[in-house]
Amino acid sequence: MTVLTPLTVFSPSGVVAEPAVLRRALRRLQALGFDARLDASALARRQRFAGDDATRLASLHRVAAEAPSIAMTSRGGYGMSRLLDAVDWPLLARSVEQGTRWVGYSDFTALHLGLLAHTRQPSWAGPMALSGFGGEEVDDVTVSCFREAMSGELEAVGFRTDPGFDGLQGRGVLWGGNLAMVCALLGTRHLPRVRGGVLFLEDVNEHPYRVERCLLQLQQAGVIDAQKAVLLGAFTAWQPSPLDRGYTLKSAVAALRARTNVPVLTGLPFGHVATHVTLPVGRRVDVVVQGREVLLGW
Repeated sequence: MTVLTPLTVFSPSGVVAEPAVLRRALRRLQALGFDARLDASALARRQRFAGDDATRLASLHRVAAEAPSIAMTSRGGYGMSRLLDAVDWPLLARSVEQGTRWVGYSDFTALHLGLLAHTRQPSWAGPMALSGFGGEEVDDVTVSCFREAMSGELEAVGFRTDPGFDGLQGRGVLWGGNLAMVCALLGTRHLPRVRGGVLFLEDVNEHPYRVERCLLQLQQAGVIDAQKAVLLGAFTAWQPSPLDRGYTLKSAVAALRARTNVPVLTGLPFGHVATHVTLPVGRRVDVVVQGREVLLGW
């Protein structure tokens, strides 16, 4: 008899505008072999949020107490920041110790980093229910990477980066996520103090000059200079301006590289894109570059 992996979808941030899409995601997850279910308040609504703060906090704590094998956020948006000061971090840590993998990205970055800061427990930056499994079609690479990560089979991901980093090797704690969220946690007790780590970053709907501003804020705050390497994922869905005059995302990356000695590698297949990998936040990883090929292993 096949034992299905318990998976709970919950909504700690933005409202689920189309419940039918979330239910389709649930059916897809079930078809993939997960015993997937919705948390009781996954479809709650309050303004732009999935219920008021108390409802979403209760949902987070309820899922942690139940300790399913996988706790997956329905979507991002905004809302986790409102909850951080009230989260029962020891409760979440106990769920991880019992085997729960907390999975999501975007706004969920706040939970990943808060969990790491307060408990040193790992989590997974990976697909959310709506974007990963609710669309008309699913991305085979995203799905297979997620399944392999959850089964323990995934031990590395590879990607191609800019020239100039051949021979680079480094080891450190993998951490990061959404660039705006990482910056929003600067100066708070919810940002982990990681030195000698591997910082990965992505974002959406942010013009390259806003990306550059956030990157320089992290560098000027001493965060980037304390890392072994920075891995940049996808920065998507922004609109060019007539004022750009040749200024692009490459310009933003060049501005950061000019100000730090830390290797900044582009091309990580992660972010608000159809095809993205699943990454272990809070675990030690190795970064090895041969030519332009990067291997990120754990």
